[in-house]
Amino acid sequence: MPSVPLTASSFADVIEQNDIVALDFWNNSCAPCRVFAPIFEAASDREPNVFFGTINTEAEQELAGAFGIRSVPTVAIYREGIMVYSRPGVPSRTELRRLIATIRDLDMQSIREKLAAR
Repeated sequence: MPSVPLTASSFADVIEQNDIVALDFWNNSCAPCRVFAPIFEAASDREPNVFFGTINTEAEQELAGAFGIRSVPTVAIYREGIMVYSRPGVPSRTELRRLIATIRDLDMQSIREKLAAR
C-alpha cells in the first residue's frame, strides 16, 4: 500500500487504528528526503501490515513541533499507539526492513510496564 500524507487532524486516528505506523517527516527543500522517499515507498509496498505515513514539516509545522523535529528526514515508528523509534537520517532499504522486523517482534507488554513504572 502506498504511503499516505498525514495531517494534524488525521494523525491520532491513524495511530489508534493501526498496529504499526511508520512515519517519514520530510520537506520539499530537503535533498536527503528525496533520496529516502523511494526507500520508504518500497517498504510500504513490501510491508502490507504496516501503515506508512508521510508528514510534510513545512505544511504541518504544529505536528512537527509536537514531535520536536529538528532535522529531516526523520523516521518515527509507533507500535500499539506507543512511539518506539524516532531518529533523523536516511536508513537504507535493508536497515528499514530490519528496523520494522525488530519493532514487529517487540514485547509490548514489557514496554508498557516500563512506561508505567516511570
